[in-house]
Amino acid sequence: MSAVEPRRPPRRPLIGLPGRRKFGRQVEGLPSNFGDVSMDLYVSAYAAAVFEAGGLPVHLPVDVDPGEYAGRLDGVLLPGGTDVDPALYGEAALTDMYPPERERDDYEAALLDGAIATATPVLGICRGLQLINVHLGGSLHQHIPEHARYDVGPAAETHDVTFVPDSVLGAMYGERLAVNSLHHQTVKALADGLHATATSPDGEVEGIEHATLPIVAVQWHPEMMTGRSSDPLFAWLVAAATR
Repeated sequence: MSAVEPRRPPRRPLIGLPGRRKFGRQVEGLPSNFGDVSMDLYVSAYAAAVFEAGGLPVHLPVDVDPGEYAGRLDGVLLPGGTDVDPALYGEAALTDMYPPERERDDYEAALLDGAIATATPVLGICRGLQLINVHLGGSLHQHIPEHARYDVGPAAETHDVTFVPDSVLGAMYGERLAVNSLHHQTVKALADGLHATATSPDGEVEGIEHATLPIVAVQWHPEMMTGRSSDPLFAWLVAAATR
């Protein structure tokens, strides 16, 4: 009789996570002689959320040509961060609250192009939503201070969002969801091909979906909320990446 081979666990899909380029002088606790040493920083909550949902997070260093990832990743998560350069949607900067990092804008735009070309699923969170909208031809309200709830903890639920029935997000969350709010910019003009499928009580866009591609993005931060490990948004990304 032949031995029965042990059953292997299912392969986790590879989910790419871009970070931010910083220098040692910008990171507290490093020796002074590390001031000019460059490094990429990643918020660990995104990777934890991907892993909890069944994916395998892969950190994407800025020095690698983003085109090299096209067709090799099963999914991409575009995370939060600093403001998208308003020059990319034809405007001058109206705020210096979070100065743009153009290198990051260009890098993530190239990642998005690769994902679109290969129909790779993309999840955008906060800045990720804004980057998707701008790169596809939309624009942003540059400063909506009432949405920047930095006076409470990052997991604090500060308002509800309402979902469009029969949308991807609506199927995940139902009619409405209490969310946190850690942004000061929102969608102004929505890019062609995108649909707004979640809104805040003041009418600002809180969720978008592409009409034909597996691209979904939200303005809140589910990776920071207490229900992260069971949040259906990360399950959607992993399931879409598995398919």
